[in-house]
Amino acid sequence: MKRNIVIATIAAAALIGGGTATAIAVSGDEEAPAKKSNVQVSNDDTDRDDDANVNDTDDNDADDKAEDKADAAEDTGEDAEDKAENAADAKVAQVDAADAIKAALKNTKGTAVSADLDDEGTKHVWDVDILTNGGAWHSVQVDPATGKVVGSHVDRDDDGDDAAETAQIRAALKGSTVTAAEAAEAGAAKGTVTSVDLDEESTDKAWEVDTTAANGTGSDWRVNPDSGKITADRSND
Repeated sequence: MKRNIVIATIAAAALIGGGTATAIAVSGDEEAPAKKSNVQVSNDDTDRDDDANVNDTDDNDADDKAEDKADAAEDTGEDAEDKAENAADAKVAQVDAADAIKAALKNTKGTAVSADLDDEGTKHVWDVDILTNGGAWHSVQVDPATGKVVGSHVDRDDDGDDAAETAQIRAALKGSTVTAAEAAEAGAAKGTVTSVDLDEESTDKAWEVDTTAANGTGSDWRVNPDSGKITADRSND
């Protein structure tokens, strides 16, 4: 008669592998039915790891939210700073863009092509670019507080492309009935004009006008050189 033998190796494997195994007990009677024994082994380490992974995920989500909140706060701070600076610049322009252009043209005859409120060192000036009938470029500076011309000089053709640019601008202005000053006046209905410039490169030639609202919000506009109609500039959206 054979002794009862329990195959312990299967149970040991179950303990190591963390699963379920079947151990077969063999009796002395060869015809006796075999009995099955289920061995259940739970892997506590695996459960702890799963909990740790859940906690890690929660921690990562919290970190991401905190980082997003910090980024949003920084963006808001930058926007507020930019708006404050824009509002301060706009207040300097007691003489508006249209009047600055007119003052510059009294000093230098020609066609005004652009006017920008520039911060030069410790003071602001209107910088007006004028194309004379002879093809020369003049830069005229106008005091935004008094409207007086405080400087004027001929721009040098340092890069050698003035001739091509001049021809392009003259072509864009050909047949135009709206001047830079009139484009500035159209833009003034939308806010304080800080810049007027001819867009001679686009297919729909237009005056580009930048304005600043009282709260410092900047906006871009396009003024049709034939009709004077002003529309929002969506090219940067």
